[in-house]
Amino acid sequence: QVQLVESGGGSVQAGGSLRLSCAASGYTFHIYSMAWFRQAPGMERKGVAAIDSHGSTTYADSVKGRFTISRDNAKNTLYLQLNSLKPEDTATYYCARARYRGPWSWDDFSSWGQGTQVTVPS
Repeated sequence: QVQLVESGGGSVQAGGSLRLSCAASGYTFHIYSMAWFRQAPGMERKGVAAIDSHGSTTYADSVKGRFTISRDNAKNTLYLQLNSLKPEDTATYYCARARYRGPWSWDDFSSWGQGTQVTVPS
């Protein structure tokens, strides 16, 4: 059974940094693409960053150059480094696993964690 547990959220001033972690269990972590999504109040959940099984990364335009996704396959853990945070980054952040091995799209993520809140006061 896939289990994803996020941690590392909090409240930080604009310009600050946070590091989110997602501990994965219940499946062979290294063979699946993983991603971070976020959902602000009243908004749809949107993909922020993804990393495939080879370590190739993809970012939403809104976070390019500020966020970095990485994975530690030995620890079955996914990370998201958030730098230069802005008030518009305020959201609940979720990690997710791709439904299938191989090529992915933003619609292909089907297993979700419970989320961790990131707040950047304006």
